Amino acid sequence: MSWLSGIVVYVILWWLVFFMALPVGVRRTANVERGNDPGAPEGARLGLKAAVTTIIAAMLTLLAFLLIDSEWFTFRKP
Repeated sequence: MSWLSGIVVYVILWWLVFFMALPVGVRRTANVERGNDPGAPEGARLGLKAAVTTIIAAMLTLLAFLLIDSEWFTFRKP
Protein backbone atom coordinates (compact mmCIF):
# COMPACT_ATOMS: atom_id res chain seq x y z
CA MET A 1 0.00 0.00 0.00
CA SER A 2 1.41 3.40 -0.93
CA TRP A 3 1.47 6.33 1.51
CA LEU A 4 -1.36 8.05 -0.37
CA SER A 5 -3.53 4.93 -0.13
CA GLY A 6 -2.70 4.73 3.57
CA ILE A 7 -3.86 8.30 4.12
CA VAL A 8 -7.10 7.64 2.24
CA VAL A 9 -7.77 4.47 4.24
CA TYR A 10 -7.03 6.32 7.50
CA VAL A 11 -9.36 9.23 6.69
CA ILE A 12 -12.21 6.94 5.67
CA LEU A 13 -11.78 4.80 8.79
CA TRP A 14 -11.51 7.90 11.01
CA TRP A 15 -14.85 9.26 9.81
CA LEU A 16 -16.55 5.87 10.05
CA VAL A 17 -15.38 5.35 13.63
CA PHE A 18 -16.20 8.96 14.56
CA PHE A 19 -19.79 8.69 13.33
CA MET A 20 -20.16 5.39 15.20
CA ALA A 21 -18.82 7.02 18.39
CA LEU A 22 -21.06 10.10 18.27
CA PRO A 23 -24.16 8.57 19.90
CA VAL A 24 -22.17 6.83 22.67
CA GLY A 25 -22.91 8.32 26.10
CA VAL A 26 -25.24 11.05 24.84
CA ARG A 27 -27.90 12.29 27.27
CA ARG A 28 -30.68 14.74 26.54
CA THR A 29 -30.86 18.02 28.40
CA ALA A 30 -33.01 17.66 31.52
CA ASN A 31 -34.15 21.31 31.71
CA VAL A 32 -34.88 22.58 28.24
CA GLU A 33 -34.70 26.36 27.95
CA ARG A 34 -36.82 28.23 25.49
CA GLY A 35 -35.24 28.28 22.04
CA ASN A 36 -33.17 25.13 22.59
CA ASP A 37 -33.86 21.83 20.90
CA PRO A 38 -35.18 19.24 23.38
CA GLY A 39 -33.11 16.55 21.67
CA ALA A 40 -29.84 18.47 21.93
CA PRO A 41 -27.15 16.54 23.81
CA GLU A 42 -25.84 17.68 27.17
CA GLY A 43 -22.05 17.38 27.36
CA ALA A 44 -21.32 15.63 24.06
CA ARG A 45 -17.55 15.26 24.87
CA LEU A 46 -16.50 15.64 21.23
CA GLY A 47 -12.82 16.12 22.09
CA LEU A 48 -12.64 12.79 23.91
CA LYS A 49 -14.52 11.06 21.10
CA ALA A 50 -12.16 12.54 18.50
CA ALA A 51 -9.10 11.42 20.49
CA VAL A 52 -10.41 7.88 20.91
CA THR A 53 -11.41 7.82 17.25
CA THR A 54 -7.89 8.83 16.22
CA ILE A 55 -6.36 5.94 18.16
CA ILE A 56 -8.88 3.36 16.93
CA ALA A 57 -8.57 4.53 13.29
CA ALA A 58 -4.77 4.31 13.52
CA MET A 59 -4.98 0.73 14.80
CA LEU A 60 -7.48 -0.24 12.08
CA THR A 61 -5.30 1.38 9.42
CA LEU A 62 -2.31 -0.61 10.66
CA LEU A 63 -4.40 -3.78 10.53
CA ALA A 64 -5.51 -2.95 6.97
CA PHE A 65 -1.89 -2.26 5.98
CA LEU A 66 -0.73 -5.58 7.41
CA LEU A 67 -3.58 -7.46 5.74
CA ILE A 68 -3.04 -5.86 2.35
CA ASP A 69 0.74 -6.39 2.38
CA SER A 70 0.54 -9.96 3.68
CA GLU A 71 0.46 -13.06 1.52
CA TRP A 72 -2.78 -14.28 3.12
CA PHE A 73 -4.90 -11.63 1.43
CA THR A 74 -4.10 -10.40 -2.05
CA PHE A 75 -5.78 -8.77 -5.01
CA ARG A 76 -3.13 -10.06 -7.41
CA LYS A 77 -3.58 -13.22 -9.42
CA PRO A 78 -1.31 -16.08 -8.31
